[in-house]
Amino acid sequence: MANTAQAKKRARQAEKNRIRNTSQRSNMRTFIKKLMVAIDAGDKGKAQTAFTTVAAKIDAAVTKGLIHKNKAARNKSRLNTRVRTMA
Repeated sequence: MANTAQAKKRARQAEKNRIRNTSQRSNMRTFIKKLMVAIDAGDKGKAQTAFTTVAAKIDAAVTKGLIHKNKAARNKSRLNTRVRTMA
């Protein structure tokens, strides 16, 4: 357990940041799942609009340090491939 005032403050900040990061990561994953539902349903128009939203969410997660930029690029590439190959 933290003993100094500085360590106590850092523990409070870490907890706040953990909750915020978890929420933002979950939000990003939710939008990815919505895109996957649109792809599975075969709705190309809806999938394309969902992809633009997902790409923005993923880029925001990179900016905030939630995920690595290479992971973001890989995810966007794979999702975009799935959207483009829809019948």
